[in-house]
Formats: sequence, structure tokens, C-alpha cells
Amino acid sequence: MTTRRHAVRQALPELLELEDIIREGQELLRVSVPVHVSHAGQQLPVYALELGSRAPQAPTLALIGGVHGVERIGTQVLLAWLRMLIRRREWDPTYASQLDNLRIIMIPLVNPGGMWTNSRCNPNGVDLMRNAPVDSEERTPFLVGGQRISHHLPWYRGKKGSPMEPENQALTDVISKTLFNQKLCLSLDCHSGFGTRDRIWFPYARSFQPWPAIGEAWALTTLFEHTYPHHNQYLFEPQAHSYTTSGDVWDYLYDGYHQQQPDGVFLPMTLEMGSWLWVRKNPTHLFHYHSLFNPVLPHRHQRILRRHTILLDFLMSALLNAENWLPQTETGRAQAQMEALNRWYPHLESTEPKPIMVSNKSTLLGG
Repeated sequence: MTTRRHAVRQALPELLELEDIIREGQELLRVSVPVHVSHAGQQLPVYALELGSRAPQAPTLALIGGVHGVERIGTQVLLAWLRMLIRRREWDPTYASQLDNLRIIMIPLVNPGGMWTNSRCNPNGVDLMRNAPVDSEERTPFLVGGQRISHHLPWYRGKKGSPMEPENQALTDVISKTLFNQKLCLSLDCHSGFGTRDRIWFPYARSFQPWPAIGEAWALTTLFEHTYPHHNQYLFEPQAHSYTTSGDVWDYLYDGYHQQQPDGVFLPMTLEMGSWLWVRKNPTHLFHYHSLFNPVLPHRHQRILRRHTILLDFLMSALLNAENWLPQTETGRAQAQMEALNRWYPHLESTEPKPIMVSNKSTLLGG
């Protein structure tokens, strides 16, 4: 055990911190390990944590981090917030009441093997965010949009027709089990490394066309912007406004949800922290791969750990009070969709979006 802790402490301190939080919050957390990843002579667990309500139809918030191993700050943000949540619940009845009425699912470290090696991909050389069985409907950027040429090149999707990587299958299994029966759920997947501004991306990554829940996404966006007019660091937009990709796991999971809950609301979001801003402030980041995606200076690291607390707390409150912002009538939904199209798709010739074909592959949950 001492040897294991020493090895993990050197390469993967986030895993030790996660296990420390699990011990501290053992009375609140329901813990499972859907898969272990073999790497460097270690069996690295992928932890799935659940806390809050056990009611079958409790609104659910899923929080994901560490899909790309080099983007450690996403995992660190979630761990800092989870520790705060556990400690605040001890004395704050407001937090206790919130947790009694919603469910939180967390997989803070999806790709421990990749984080061990400070790599974007998993130990098999596969980019987990290009690995789902979803093909882009648009021309994608060369390599960046996902490639099957070689695992020696970045953004490798894996061999065509192969099952999803174990880490991705574990993520898919947890999300499908806990969210696909819910009428209302949100998810936030924490990344870093694109642009100088923090972005909140909605689906689809595979298409320039609006996705079915664009009206509800607009309602959540305007709720945040109205509530926090001075917290304007986030740019809310469909991911395809930045670039399109194949194999996006949230496109895949949204399609699976939409098949089972055509009248439900699932808003999968990706927080893309704009790490290029850190590089611009300190150009020495350019000389180290790790620092292209993570804040290095202690004061900047502390700032990022606390910066997104408002967003995470907001998502909890939005779930619990959805009737106050979600469109409740056909007229309201049509109006929200029109507003969304005017904001994000003003180039469309008609206010009526072209239909998006939701995948109905029989392999939807099997990889």
C-alpha cells in the first residue's frame, strides 16, 4: 500500500485527493467503481460517486472531469467543489435541503491512465472525446475532428467498428443508468485548452444544425446571464460554432436519452476553460505541454478552483426550480426555440430548423 501511494502521489495526486474526499464524505457518498484501468503496474479505479436523493425521479446533475488526462484542472475544480459541498452541508441547512431533493452523479477522473502519463488520450492512444460511434454530418478540421489513421497521432478515434474504450463505456453505462429514466437532467463535462475565454458548449459537435433542445438551452443561458450580469466570463454556444467533430460522447448520450425520453429535458454541457488566456499572461507556458492546459502559478490556480463555484451552485438551483424557467407550454417552447435560433443561428433562412436525425443504432448503449 505504501508503494502504491508513493507511485500515485508522484504521478496522479488527484486520485489520492479523490480517495481522501471519499473517506471524508463516506456518510453522504454512494461510491462505485465501474471499471479499473491497468497502467504502470497499477489497477487505477474510475470512481463514480452519487449523493443526494434516492428518489427514482429526482432531478439529476452529472459532473464529469478528466476525460482528457492532460486537462487536470477540470478534475481539480470538481474535487474542490465536492469537498466544499460536503463540508458546507454540515452546517448549512440550505445545502442539506437541496441535496435531499436532487441527485448528483460525479465521475471526476474518467481517464486516470491518461492523467498518469500527462496525455490527452487514454493508455491505448485513443481520444475518449472522439471515440463514440457518431460520425460528423459536416466536414471536420483535419485530425482535430477525429482521425483513424494512427494512435501515434492526436485525436485518434480508435479502430472503426471496435467497441468503445473501457473508460468511455463506463461513463456511458453510468450516465445511461442514472439519467435515461429521468425527465429532467443536466450534465457538465469539465475541460480546458481552447481559446482565451471560458465557453459553455451545447450539442451538437457533429452538426451545424440546431439540436432538439436548443430552446431549453437558450432558457438556461438567459437565466444565468440575467441572474449574474457581472459574471460574464462564459460564452454560451453550440460546440459546432467553434469546430465540428466525430465521436463526441455527449452527442451520443443525448441521442440515447432522446430515444428513451422524447418529452424529457437533458442539457449536456461542456465547460471549456480558456487556458490560452493563461498562456498569454505567462508565455513560459508554451515551453511545457502540461501548462498549455493548466494554470501553474499558485495564485492563478487558486483563482480557477474557486471561479466556477457560482456556475456549479447555479446548476443545482436551476434543477430544483426548473418550473420557473423551463418553457411549460407548446407556445412557450416555440418562443424559446425562436429566440435560440435568432441568437445562435441568425444565418438560417427560416425560423424553422432543419430536422436533426437522432441515431437509432442498436449499439447505442453497447459501444
